[in-house]
Amino acid sequence: MKTTHTAAASAMALAVALGLAGCKDRSERVASQPGNTDASVAQTKAPTAAGRDAAPAQLPGEMVRSQPTAAISGAAATAPLPAADIDFVTKAAEAGQFEVEVAKVAADKATDPAIKTFARMLVDDHNAANEKLRQIATGHSLALPASLPQDKKRELEQLATLSGPEFDRRFVKMVGIGDHRHDIGEFEKASQAAQSPDVKNFAQSTLPTLKKHLEAAEKLPGAGKG
Repeated sequence: MKTTHTAAASAMALAVALGLAGCKDRSERVASQPGNTDASVAQTKAPTAAGRDAAPAQLPGEMVRSQPTAAISGAAATAPLPAADIDFVTKAAEAGQFEVEVAKVAADKATDPAIKTFARMLVDDHNAANEKLRQIATGHSLALPASLPQDKKRELEQLATLSGPEFDRRFVKMVGIGDHRHDIGEFEKASQAAQSPDVKNFAQSTLPTLKKHLEAAEKLPGAGKG
């Protein structure tokens, strides 16, 4: 009786041990399966962290949000021109407009073919310079004069009353030589003293054209006469 009881107890102890071993083995297998909660969390956290690191490169708007200055660089409004630069730009615009208008008259009224050719060159070159000047003024929100000043209007009207050789001589002396010498002096000052880089560049880049005009005018018929 006692032997039977001992054998039964031993068998029961063996069964418990086997059961515990089986439970441990199943727990390990379940933990290693993808569906296990702990494993899933661990696997999810890793790519999520990696995704956060890679997000700026994947989302087009992320760089703008994280670096707002990159989105507005170059978009700042151009600063207003200093008073001296405004004065130069305004006078240059008036002179350029006058050169075009008076040269159109000369291209029509001049009797000497060389003076007609010179006048057409003035129209082309000063129109191009005037366009550059308008672009600069627009960039600085500056309104250029819409018409000639009164003194320039009077000069144009007086010149238009002349004809023949007298017109040729007066045009060459007043516009070709006198006005261009004055303009060259003003542009040389601005090429050194202008504070705005685009105004200074305009003065420097236009100077060779003005000097070319003066040189051509000094070779025209009647240039040396009083």
